[in-house]
Amino acid sequence: MEPLLPAEHRMGPLLERAHDLIRKADRLSGWCPSGALPGLRSSLRAMNSYYSNKIEGQHTLPLEIEQALHNDYAQDADKARRQRMALAHMATESQLEVLWPTWGADKVWAAQTVCEIHQDLFARLPEADRQIDAPGGLQTLRPGALREREVSVGRHAAPAAAALPAFLARWSSVYSGLRRGEMQLVAMAAAHQRLAWVHPFADGNGRVVRLHSHLVLGHMGLTNGLWSPLRGFARTQEAYYTHLAAADEPRAGDLDGRGNLTELGLIRWVEYVLSVCTDQVDFMSGLLSLDGMKDRMAACLAYEENVVKQGVRGEALRALHYLFASQTELDRADFKAMLGLGERLASAQVSALLKRGLLETDSPHGALRLGVPQHALRFYFPSLWPEAEAQPRIT
Repeated sequence: MEPLLPAEHRMGPLLERAHDLIRKADRLSGWCPSGALPGLRSSLRAMNSYYSNKIEGQHTLPLEIEQALHNDYAQDADKARRQRMALAHMATESQLEVLWPTWGADKVWAAQTVCEIHQDLFARLPEADRQIDAPGGLQTLRPGALREREVSVGRHAAPAAAALPAFLARWSSVYSGLRRGEMQLVAMAAAHQRLAWVHPFADGNGRVVRLHSHLVLGHMGLTNGLWSPLRGFARTQEAYYTHLAAADEPRAGDLDGRGNLTELGLIRWVEYVLSVCTDQVDFMSGLLSLDGMKDRMAACLAYEENVVKQGVRGEALRALHYLFASQTELDRADFKAMLGLGERLASAQVSALLKRGLLETDSPHGALRLGVPQHALRFYFPSLWPEAEAQPRIT
């Protein structure tokens, strides 16, 4: 699978792109530090699971994910299976976000960690959901276990099953030993392709590879759960698969590196990944700007008041916008005071906002924070998840 990285003399333009990405991502995470806007982060995990399913050709509607979050599964067995996979992806992503602050680079890049991601993801599914096609009939996928048979993906014949530990050890040793910063970002992109090339599991490789890239970016402190390349990969799906496959090709002559595989294909893949990541950071930076958010919140409240009619009122605008701008929580008494309503109406308003998910709390009398339910995304963050904006609303 050499080269695992482009040669040093070809690295300059990639490192420049990585530098620009880090600068933009640092600016975004500095404005919205870790732990702020948990409601948005929860919605983004649902979005990531949707896009991961879509990349795998196992389409799940945003509405179906939202229903599964309320323990409402489809009667159709295949739809219910895809719903369970979406929730498993969300749970594994959340688990990684809890763990990565405690991990060092050796742990992030360990072959065992790749297996643990697979284990965490697929162990959340019932055995019936882990049936896969195999020579001789169906077999049950074992979470975390390396494949034991030979496979081909398109024109690419993956390494022999017996050689997987050696390939994963090489993958781990090269990428874990690089300095942090721009080089590590280039490594994230290259490692994504090479891990897919190794194809370590009988099934679920794409999901695990993308979750590992999410892990690396988060461990570097670049995402804070506010963006992920998954959205960009899914929205450029043809390019994603085309560049992945092109980097599988053998070396094309003496000017194409010194490894077994094409260096030019790997460079173009890395360029594509860095471009996708930069686009996602730019997009989220624009959406999270204070400019225009108050107007978008006002539009959401007007819809709630005049169409949904479940008790939400326009008077909540000032308090909700404060929660967004300050990225903090408010005691209930302080929130009510900002509404400008009497005690009875203010209490009713808090209840209505909680019911609609526009507020969140950890206890019946606890502090209040901003919620970002799926039905509010089209107002608060337009075009972030267009498929969710177009779905029927849960009222």
